[in-house]
Amino acid sequence: MRLDLIIDRLLAALNDAGRWLGPLGLRLLLGWEFLESGLEKLHGQNWFADIQGQFPFPFNLVPPDVNWQMATWFELAGGVALMLGMGTRLFAASLLVLTVVATAAVHWPMDWQTLADLRMGYAITDAGYGNFKLPLIFMVMLLPLALSGPGRLSVDEGLWRWWQRARRTVKA
Repeated sequence: MRLDLIIDRLLAALNDAGRWLGPLGLRLLLGWEFLESGLEKLHGQNWFADIQGQFPFPFNLVPPDVNWQMATWFELAGGVALMLGMGTRLFAASLLVLTVVATAAVHWPMDWQTLADLRMGYAITDAGYGNFKLPLIFMVMLLPLALSGPGRLSVDEGLWRWWQRARRTVKA
């Protein structure tokens, strides 16, 4: 067999596996992280009142208790939904907004004058310069799920296939 055909078949197989495993990996990792964060909020103290003024508009107008409940339940429901691949685009987009708000309110450096100052906030732990590295990674990971969907191994894909079969049956 020619080498170019072997390479073509290998790349086709990798592309096919990527449609199953790539989004699945993103969904499982992000789902777990958001579920864990939601559980911490569910069992923890509401500290949103301390940072209410740091929330971007319009979230700064929402009472801290409501913001806390919204964040908690979007993280819990969104985490489970992402892991299952159910309502993936909706929950990925919602969690993306939630992460942007969290970054602006909690993780972004309070005072930075130069790009070098801002770069110091690109960290996992806060040493006084913010810590927006992990939220930024989450935002980048949520984008393909929001834009391209959950991949083949998901409830969404199963529902989509069922819907397509039902439509073909009705048309026939």
